[in-house]
Amino acid sequence: MGRLYEQLSLDERCEIARLRGSGSSIRQIAAALDRQPSSISRELKRNTGSGPRAGAYKPTYAHAQTAARRWSGARLERDEALREQVLTGLRRGWSPEQVSGRLRLEEGRPVIGCETIYRFIYAQLKRTNDGAWRFYLPRAKARRGRRGHKGGSPASFIQQRVGLAERPAEALTRDQPGHWEADFMLFSTYGQSVLVLHERTTRLTALVKTATRKAKPTAKTLGGLLEALPKRLKQSVTFDNGTEFAEHHSLGLATYFCDPHAPWQKGGVENAIGRIRRFLPRKTNLDDVSPARIIAVAQAYNHTPRQCLDFHTPAEAFSRVLHFEREST
Repeated sequence: MGRLYEQLSLDERCEIARLRGSGSSIRQIAAALDRQPSSISRELKRNTGSGPRAGAYKPTYAHAQTAARRWSGARLERDEALREQVLTGLRRGWSPEQVSGRLRLEEGRPVIGCETIYRFIYAQLKRTNDGAWRFYLPRAKARRGRRGHKGGSPASFIQQRVGLAERPAEALTRDQPGHWEADFMLFSTYGQSVLVLHERTTRLTALVKTATRKAKPTAKTLGGLLEALPKRLKQSVTFDNGTEFAEHHSLGLATYFCDPHAPWQKGGVENAIGRIRRFLPRKTNLDDVSPARIIAVAQAYNHTPRQCLDFHTPAEAFSRVLHFEREST
């Protein structure tokens, strides 16, 4: 068998620099390191040059150059087919985590990690100086963090209001489908809004462009969205304390409200709105958005794999629940 070759370590390169500086020959250095003279000669030639332009041997520089020669590019730069799969998923609004998980689900094995995808996108941002690459990421936000709030809460104006603390435990743990969350998605143009209804267990989300945020039309729209569902899939709805939900008691099912200034307590619909912003940014003029476009956005969201669903989609999860309810009925 041939001898197994190992790359020179940084310590060995430091020793080469010391011995070379003291005047040792290539054979003497090779004997001191138990290496072949050809290995030492090649190392010095690569990293010092030859002839009158030869420079001093620098071990740290030589070590870095070796690592650079061994690097063959990011995986997504080398694998064109995988890169296209990943970018296709990102274009559909999927996060790197969702792309990674869905590929693992479809292939039955790990394909690529989400951190590899993030590194690839950030590398392209830096290499190309093209800010458009950030739009491949879920929210493309320049800053993160919570925003402050001003003023009081309208909670005291909502009749028959029941606090979130009284919501059943199965709604909190998401063990039982049929518990919903609702909120409005607002836009820069005053009065424009989309009503968002989100199911906590399956993450199914419905979107409706609304002409007003008044309480009675809002309750009527919510009732229409829930009307066709089996009774067991209409357990409760959770709201924030906006007065647009003041007619909640007309829905005919249990309703609960977040604590004042705590919209994060209905985190499912808040998260959904954040993801949908990719398709409907705040500056969108809803007058230019057709109902068909709103439906297409909802379909894109509901056909996006989610880690919390083992990378199945909300549509797949809700379909299974609906089928079970119909069979049991």
